[in-house]
Order: sequence, then structure tokens, then C-alpha cells
Amino acid sequence: MKTKGEFKGLIPFIIFVTIYLGSGIILSMAGVEMGFYQLPAPIAAFAGIISAFILFKGSIEEKFKDFIKGCGHEDIIVMCIIYLLAGAFGGVSKAMGGVDSVVNMGLTFIPAHYIPAGLFVIGAFISTSTGTSVGSIVAIAPVAVGLAEASGLSMPLTLAAVMGGSMFGDNLSVISDTTIAATRTQGVEMRDKFRTNIALALPAAIITIILLVAFGRPDSMVEMAASYNYDIVKIVPYIVVLILAVAGVNVFAVLTGGILLSGLIGLLKGDFTTLSFANEIYKGFSGMQEIFLLSLLTGGLAQMVAKAGGIQWLLESVQKRITGRRSAQFGVAALVSLTDAAVANNTVAIIINGPLAKEMSEKYNVEGKRSAALLDIFSCIVQGLIPYGAQMLILLSFAKGSVTPFEVIPLLWYQHLLAVFAFIYILKDKEPQSELNKSPA
Repeated sequence: MKTKGEFKGLIPFIIFVTIYLGSGIILSMAGVEMGFYQLPAPIAAFAGIISAFILFKGSIEEKFKDFIKGCGHEDIIVMCIIYLLAGAFGGVSKAMGGVDSVVNMGLTFIPAHYIPAGLFVIGAFISTSTGTSVGSIVAIAPVAVGLAEASGLSMPLTLAAVMGGSMFGDNLSVISDTTIAATRTQGVEMRDKFRTNIALALPAAIITIILLVAFGRPDSMVEMAASYNYDIVKIVPYIVVLILAVAGVNVFAVLTGGILLSGLIGLLKGDFTTLSFANEIYKGFSGMQEIFLLSLLTGGLAQMVAKAGGIQWLLESVQKRITGRRSAQFGVAALVSLTDAAVANNTVAIIINGPLAKEMSEKYNVEGKRSAALLDIFSCIVQGLIPYGAQMLILLSFAKGSVTPFEVIPLLWYQHLLAVFAFIYILKDKEPQSELNKSPA
């Protein structure tokens, strides 16, 4: 049975976003230090969940069952386990001196003003090879933060470079969940979607790299003649993890192997004992507590919102405004963007909108490769911009509260440029004569 669209279904999520963003804005304007981080995001999500239980119809048992179903969705659980393993790998590698060695090696061989551009390219390579923006951010962000601190680079710009490169690959990779979902729902080959997609993503990436080179100079130059010591052995875990990820090895095996390799090197080098190695793993787990909880809670909230008709209301509202080929493509872009903003998961947003996007595309003669590319592009643009998305949260977690999302978002040049190129791509598409003469159905 088709869910009836109701605006009421969106209210709990609006409450969550309003509390989460509103509190940070108000406290920051009041001069509170790190005001955006005073209210834990899971608490704001919990407020939205409580409102969903109050507003939505059905017994408490039924609503609780829907909530648990969302929390236990395969995508959510996989994401949470990756968070734990990523936190442990990052923690153990840092404890044995891996991050310091990578930072010092970077300072030795890369001129400071090329670091942001270099981070963008590395992030793009890793995420395209592995199909995950989160994995790319986890691998690069700790190093990026260290490089920014040591070289006097702008921290927001450095983090924006990491985010941009990571979202480039998430959008393009043939093994990305978003690519798989977009091509499957639209019934097209991955290579066709890739060709359409890269024609928009590559120009945006090239311009972004040029901007990063032009504006990536340190705010205050440090003494680069200083001695930067690094141990190449301690860099090995990062190299191994990258090679295994590019080779297509399961992400759980990759991260577990990275943890064990970093631990072995740390033990042999005398950086910690067996007991302290175990404690570093647990510290890494604990460091991901907030993002872990937020992912679980928002997964449950998204399921309740969808069940109550909130997502369907968005779909129906956009569909009413479709009149032709171009507006159908803008409709696909708007639908997946709004849904991603609502559920903070680009794969889920594509899966939700895929069937409707295919229906609209067939009705208005939009090629499947175009609709697949637009679904993936706009979901990744929004996912990389929203302050409460997993990518932004995990990225900023490495900065330890020194940077807010509002400092990073204006500098996400790749996402902004990709949106511009995508809009131009739609506007340049000519309406068939038959469509121009056709009345809206």
C-alpha cells in the first residue's frame, strides 16, 4: 500500500535540524566558545524522535518497531561498524607515531602552499578507488589536520580540500553505493553513467585544484628549514590500507588489517605494550561514540518519517511542478537533494527517489544515464554540504572542535562548482518539439 504524503511527517526531522543547527547559531552569536558543539547532535536527534512518537499515529509498540527497523537498517549498521574500525585504526596509528611521520614527510617533500591541492587529489584518488567518501576522510583527515597545524595553513580550507576530493570519488566510483543505486534504479550501465558524470565532475575538480593552489598559501609561514623527522616504517600501515582498498579488499578486512599492522609496528618500536595497544583500540572506538549514536538515531528517525509520509510529501510536492524535459531533470535534482537533506544518507536518498526518477524520465524522454548521473551528483553535493552529514561530522571530529561547519561550507568549492556545471548541463538540454507542444499531464 502506497504511503500517503503528509507534511506532518517531516515535522520531527525539522525539529531535529532546528534544534541542532539553531542552538549552535544562537550560542555562537552569544559569544559562547565553540557554541556549535555545546549541544551534542544525538540529543537533538533524540528530541526529533520524541516528537515523532508524540505526533505520529499508531501504538507505541508499532512506532518503536519502525524506529528499531530504521536503526537496524543494513546501511546504518555497516556505517556504524566502519566508524568503530576507522576510529581504532586512526587511534592506534596515531599512538605509534604514524600520523606524525606522515605529516613530517609531507612537510619535507610538499611545499606548504601545494598541500591543500595535494590533499584534494589524494582524496579523489582514494575515494574513487574505494567507493567511499567516509573511508577517504578517515584516512586523510588526521594527516590533513596535522599538516595544517604544522605549516600554518588555514584549517577550514584544508578540511574543505579533503571533503571535496572525497566527494569527487564517492560520486564517480563504479564501486560506490551511490553509483550502484543510481544505475540500478535507472536501468543503465555504469560506464554510461560514468561518462556522463565525469564530463561534469572533472571540470569542477580541475577548477577547484587551481583555486586551492592559488589560495592555499599558509596564513603565516613557518620555518620550513627546521628538521622534520619521520619513520618510513610507521607510514607503512597507511600505504598497505590504501593498496588493499584499491585492490578491492573488503573494507572490514582492510581496517582490521591496518589496526593489527599498526599495533605490531608500535609493539616492535616500543611505542606501547600489549595492554596499551588494546586500550588504544578501545579509545578509538570511544572516539566514534557521537557519530555512532547519531547514525543509529537518525536511521530510526528517517524510517519513522518515511512511514508517516514525510518523504512521500516531498515527492508529490516536486512532481506537481514538472512540465517538460528540463523541469523533469530539475525535479530529479530537487527530489534527491531534499531527501538527502532529510535523511542525511545519499545512498538512501537515491534508493528512495530512484523509482520516481525513472518514471519521470521515461515520461519526459530523459535518458537513463542523465537521470542516474543527476541522482548521484546532487545527492553527493548535498551530502557533502549538510553540517549534520556523516562526512562533515567525522571530518570536523579530527579538528577537535577548532572549526565549525559554517567555516568549511563556503570553501567547499568542488561541491559548489559541480552544482553550477550540473545546472548548466540541464539548461543546455533542448526540449523536444513534441514536449514543447504537450500540455502537462
